[in-house]
Amino acid sequence: MLMLMTTSMLIMMISLIMMLLASFLSKKKKIDREKFTPFECGFDPHSSSRMPFSMRFFLITIMFLIFDVEIALIMPIILIFKMSNMLTMTLSIILFILILLIGLYHEWNQGMLNWS
Repeated sequence: MLMLMTTSMLIMMISLIMMLLASFLSKKKKIDREKFTPFECGFDPHSSSRMPFSMRFFLITIMFLIFDVEIALIMPIILIFKMSNMLTMTLSIILFILILLIGLYHEWNQGMLNWS
């Protein structure tokens, strides 16, 4: 136990030193206005480099990430199915999927799934 604590403290100290060293070495000394402008073959930009971002696209992306994480959480459950109590595992899976379906229904009810 003492060896585990010592090793973890050593790893944390080395990580902290590396992060502080990287932060110190990466500081920019001089802010150059030209570095923050978009590159257009040396010419001044004709229009703004910032384009409007579709909020619907962002929400669809967030929903994709949520369901992607859902799959990542459900996959290990299949492997643990053999080793655990069947009733407890089934109820927990049903509760997990029910919460996700309620969230999906809420998104649908709010009209967030309508693309037009």
